[in-house]
Amino acid sequence: MEQQLEHPIEKYLRKPFRNPFCAGCGEPQVLYATLRAVDELNLDADKVPILVGIGCFIQFRSMVNMDVGSTLHGRTIPFATGLKLIKPELKPIILTGDGDAASIGGNHLIHAARRNVDITVIVLNNGSYANTGGQMACTTPLKAHTTTSPYGCVEQPFDLCKLVEGAGASYVARWSTVHLTQLTKSIKEAINKKGFAFIECLAQCPVLYGRYNKMPAAVDMIRWYKRICVTKSQAEKMSEDELKDKIVVGKFVDRDRPEFTEEIRKLNQLTRGA
Repeated sequence: MEQQLEHPIEKYLRKPFRNPFCAGCGEPQVLYATLRAVDELNLDADKVPILVGIGCFIQFRSMVNMDVGSTLHGRTIPFATGLKLIKPELKPIILTGDGDAASIGGNHLIHAARRNVDITVIVLNNGSYANTGGQMACTTPLKAHTTTSPYGCVEQPFDLCKLVEGAGASYVARWSTVHLTQLTKSIKEAINKKGFAFIECLAQCPVLYGRYNKMPAAVDMIRWYKRICVTKSQAEKMSEDELKDKIVVGKFVDRDRPEFTEEIRKLNQLTRGA
């Protein structure tokens, strides 16, 4: 009998495995890249808690055979900060949406970056509030159509990478589901980086965002990502006009700063000796 080979990430998945996501959703691809990064780093899965907030990605709880916790809407970052303070040996990974992280959780996002807390935050950006009906989000591109902007979005969207870079993050990158190899490598770098590590990943939602923007199939959105995404090195050679309507992907920040939980422990030692 021919021996069946197990995929490297199967050991991290619940059995029997069930994919609860809509057909063509990009979020399972981001989960795959995350688990692949954990496996390739040969990390102790018991020391890698995964935290999810409120959004479609909350389904990861039923898919992953690891410590997966869900929090109140937008509150994954303070929860992860608490874990890191209590058990510094842990490597918390947050899988969150653009609304969960940057709308209701926006203050937690910028202040964790400012403090430089040693956690990894991966934002799955599908350009809308897909879990609640496809409403306009703080990341919805200008002129894009959603259930609450049927005539096109007129609000300037956040550039999440610039936001957290300005707040003080130690590591910042952006990729899309088209760039799974680069995304996996970036997640590995983020996990190994001491300090606040942030990765934005464009993840297609053909059922809501795509359907409202004439891209009703996953392949339509993937082709769109291929068309609008340019790497950082490519962007450096392009004019402002050429970069119009493009999204730059790549690694933007990789710097060293004092890490928050280490500084807190130093302070505790100092006050005990005072």
